[in-house]
This record gives sequence, C-alpha cells and structure tokens, in this order.
Amino acid sequence: MPALTGKHYFNYGGQGPLPNDSLAAMVACWQKLQQLGPFGRDVWPWLNLELSALRKALSQLCGVPPQRITLTENVSSGCVLPLWGLPFEAGDRLLISNAEHPGVVAACRELARRQGLAIDFFPVQQVRSDSELLEALNQGLQARTRLVVLSHLLWNTGVVMPIAAVAQQLQAKQNQPWLLVDAAQSVGSLELGDAAAQADIYAFTGHKWCCGPEGLGAVVLSERVLAEANPTLIGWRSLSNESEGSSSWHKDGRRFEVATSCVPLGAGLRRSLQLLENCGDAGQRHGRICGLSSRLWHGLTTIEGVEPLLEAGPPQSGLVSFRMHNQKPAELVNYLADAGLHLRSLDDPACLRACTHITSTEAEIDLLLEHLANISKGG
Repeated sequence: MPALTGKHYFNYGGQGPLPNDSLAAMVACWQKLQQLGPFGRDVWPWLNLELSALRKALSQLCGVPPQRITLTENVSSGCVLPLWGLPFEAGDRLLISNAEHPGVVAACRELARRQGLAIDFFPVQQVRSDSELLEALNQGLQARTRLVVLSHLLWNTGVVMPIAAVAQQLQAKQNQPWLLVDAAQSVGSLELGDAAAQADIYAFTGHKWCCGPEGLGAVVLSERVLAEANPTLIGWRSLSNESEGSSSWHKDGRRFEVATSCVPLGAGLRRSLQLLENCGDAGQRHGRICGLSSRLWHGLTTIEGVEPLLEAGPPQSGLVSFRMHNQKPAELVNYLADAGLHLRSLDDPACLRACTHITSTEAEIDLLLEHLANISKGG
C-alpha cells in the first residue's frame, strides 16, 4: 500500500489505501477492455463475466444471493436510489437515529419535503446495551412510521448496532416498517452475520474498510423492496430489455442500476477482497481489529486530559473516538499530521477519531499515544 509509506494511517473510516495488487488488477482490466474494443462485438461477454464475478464476490461478502445486489457508486447513492422509490404516502413518518451521517439525513429530509412525510429521531449515542437500543427504538416508533434509518456501525462513536434484532423487532410490528442500514463502516471491518440479509436496504462502499478503489459500492435489497420500490434514476441498465424504452424493469437488484459504469473498478475491489481473505476470515480480521482498538482505548485512558467517548470499555470495532481537554480537534489533527499521524476530527460530537485496521501495528498505536501524552504534558 504506497499510501502507508512514511505515515501512520488511522483514517480507514474515511478511505482505505489501495493495495498495489488492486491497482494492477484495475490496469490489467482497462488494458483488456481496450484490447477487445470498448464497444466491440467481443467485449460484451467479457463485461458480463466481470460484472457477474463482482456480484458474486459482494454477495458472498454479505451472505445474500447475487440477485439482491445492486451495484452503485457509494453509500449515498446506495441509500437514496431505492429509498426514493418506496411507496410512501403523505403523513407517513421516518424514524432516524441521532447518530446518522449528514448525507443520509439530508436525503431523508428532502424526501420528506417532497412527499409530505414527517421525521422523528431516536437516541442511540447514549445507549449502553442492545436491549436499551431496542427499547429506544420501540419508544420512537409510531403508528405511521414506515421507515427506520440506522447504521450498522456508528461512524462517530464506534458502537455496533444489533441490526438483525432491530429487523426482527420491526417485522413483528403490524405495519412492518422498512429498515435502511448505512453500512459504510461495517463492511470490511465486522463480521456481518445476518445484518445484510435481514435489512431492507443495506448500503456500503468498497473504498473504506475493504481498501478498494473509490467510485464503487453496492446495496443489498430485500425481496419486498425489489417487489415494492420503483427506480428513481432511470437508464438502460434498469430495463429487462435495454433495447426497448417500454420494457419492464429488472426484477432483481439491477432495476436500480442506471447506465455505463467503470468496470475496472470492480476488478480492483475484487482483488482487495481477496487480499483481505488471505489475511484470515471475517471473524479473525475483526478480532485483530478489536485487539488493536482495545490497545488504543486502554492507552488513552491512561493519559491525563484525554476522554474516550466510550467510557465503559473499548469499542467492538476499529473506530476509537476521544476528546482532549483544552484542545480543538481540527487543530490537533493538523498538529498530528505534521508528525506523520493521520486521524480526523468530527463535529457531532466534537472529537477526534482514530481507526485501526488489520494493517495497523502496535508500534504506531504506541507512537500515537506517546504524542498525545506529550501534548497533554505541554510538550
């Protein structure tokens, strides 16, 4: 990973560095595309094989059949394209957690404005257990709640949400609200279990914890979303017969795909996923990630003036957020970057966030802690 040379990288939650092998796979795919002729007769069977291989890899990653996969550009498009195609009625309500990414919240607000919906929020940042989360959700649900929005892994605190349990709770309700899951931080870092299979909309990207190229993501859609939602941004790839404008939509996840996309990105992402698998299965990788984040969290608790957002114990993920007394997060990020330590600051809540991945080392975690301790002492 060339991007790791000469620096200590803790920003996997923003974007993961691209491995050399993945870049080489993308270049080879582009070369093959040009050799065949990008719009020649012989290119189409090869393109179909490439797309099928990508869908298969992503379906195996998420534990769902390939027909439930829609290829997208990123998490935002993965959320918005199916969300805006759902059959809402004026007066319906959306229930959103208070720890969601601004991009998803903004999309829901605009949907509500256009269709006359109401938005409610329920607290998740303060909950300390799965049972508390499920109770907060239950209290937030109303008779006309039609959709719940919740991240699998909270991007600001690093807490893992019990998605399968949430889905089961919603399915037990009379009106069975849809469940939209922002999976930006979970895919590539957690054991997904049944989360992707249980959610109605499970949107993720390849450029964060999967360490793939930017510009490629996917969304897993439930069978009822595929049956009830219609495309909102429409192109020839949405059609079961791309040669006829009057054609019906695809019945599988392709109904939310639009038009020409960059196939070589898929070759790069597939190679990155293979490299991750070479380092162990999802459970083994998650264990290493949590071991490193625990080392960081415990180290932070020993530094005077440093306060981890999670006080009860380390996160069960690679996201560690913390505050440093009398220090502005953005200024501290710049100071640490000058020392080759790359973190990011968050606004809500105001804090710093450091991410550990399987490529992180104990030595660089200790180096970060050493710098923070020196800052705390005024050094």
